Amino acid sequence: MSPPSATEPYRNDDAKPSNAAPLEPGITETEASVQKMKIPGPPKFNDPYKKRAYLKGRLAAAFRIFGKYGYDEGVAGHITLRDPVDPATFWVNPFGVSFSLMKASDLIRVDEEGHVIDGGECRLLNRAAYMIHSAIHQARPDVVAAAHSHSIYGRSFCTLGRKLDIITQDACAFHNDHVAYNSFRGIVLAKEEGENIAQCLGPHKAALLQNHGLLTVGHSIEEAVFWFVSLDKCCHAQLLADAAAGGRGGETIKIEEEDAVFTSKTIGTHTAGWFSAKPMFDLIHRETGGEYLE
Repeated sequence: MSPPSATEPYRNDDAKPSNAAPLEPGITETEASVQKMKIPGPPKFNDPYKKRAYLKGRLAAAFRIFGKYGYDEGVAGHITLRDPVDPATFWVNPFGVSFSLMKASDLIRVDEEGHVIDGGECRLLNRAAYMIHSAIHQARPDVVAAAHSHSIYGRSFCTLGRKLDIITQDACAFHNDHVAYNSFRGIVLAKEEGENIAQCLGPHKAALLQNHGLLTVGHSIEEAVFWFVSLDKCCHAQLLADAAAGGRGGETIKIEEEDAVFTSKTIGTHTAGWFSAKPMFDLIHRETGGEYLE
């Protein structure tokens, strides 16, 4: 083999092209591996009680984020956390406490029968929160956190009774990983309705609840929160794009299946969801001076 010239880069004849990055044809497995980002992960705990204390702080921060983004609507909306000490129970916000004032000490713990067994001074439980989240946590042992609220763009899009079109890079995170729950029977106060929502959600990360709002889940609080924020923005983007396209007598351009699948494997993972939420949690900590941890 002759040496490379000044204008021809050196290439190993044994290096075979890889399909690990189909948008960069010819890249080798080694090159693809080197170029992958090494994303940090959440802290690990040997003591479940220390983990509980940490996660309660993160859950309180999640409510502050929802308050900051305007996802509160009176007393509606809830985020739950599976308890690491007793996984059959979960932590949730007490009914009637402002998202923007939430502290770790305000959170309440609920068992499978809907009894409040631990938590702050205000122990009012939102029955709709229990019905939806209890069914999800029981059906999905992998779900650590679930988020539901009546965000303006999410609930607007949910009046259409359909899934998202994959028209943006961000929407690719939900490609083949969200569902539309095409039923509305008023406030979810019946066990059967909660179970129906959980069944429709299946193994996916998100559901568009018709005439209602968005629901997201994750292997971490951060992941569930980021999917909610991102899904609401995807709903906003599609509402705008559909209106603009319709006004010109056309329709939006959809991302090709192969490209959507490839992109989802990068930005739609559990780790990507956790890491994407980190800046929001860092900002809320700085803005509140850590008050939510009290």
